[in-house]
Amino acid sequence: MTLLSEAAADGRLSLAEHSERSEQALTARTLRDLTRLTSDLTLPSGQPIKLYPRRAVTAVFARERREGRWVVPETFPVTAMFGDVVLDLREAILASQRITVYATAVAGQIRLILPPGVAVEMVGRSFLGVRSVRGTGAAGGGQGERAGIVIEVRTLTLGGMVKTVTPRRPRWRSGPRG
Repeated sequence: MTLLSEAAADGRLSLAEHSERSEQALTARTLRDLTRLTSDLTLPSGQPIKLYPRRAVTAVFARERREGRWVVPETFPVTAMFGDVVLDLREAILASQRITVYATAVAGQIRLILPPGVAVEMVGRSFLGVRSVRGTGAAGGGQGERAGIVIEVRTLTLGGMVKTVTPRRPRWRSGPRG
């Protein structure tokens, strides 16, 4: 609603368009409905939530990446066949306290970047492949806004790799010293 009001205030929308879109926003049922109402007002990078056309992520001889503010469904299939997939969940909106990722890597790589405080459970099979959990997410959770969230990664790797990483917070602050 704020974006619609700002667009009306600076002349990008007439008052009639603002009224019509505001009414549609109040009756919207999905995030996609809301995004359609503002897609012509900002660049895709300025949209509040990124919407991807497909729920599953598949990289066949390619690279796929999901990052920024996007909605992670409760169950989520990810496949990398001779390709690379990066799922950055640090700013993502998680649909549930428990997310299940079905990760299949056939001579490919799947990398999940997790925010601090998220627990990881990795189960499955690996044939000539690698499965790893690194960072604080391996410890079984933490404190803060993401405490209690569990990412279950069910893997099948055939000569591939599935890896979860929780980046460390920088020890040193950069910037001017005072």
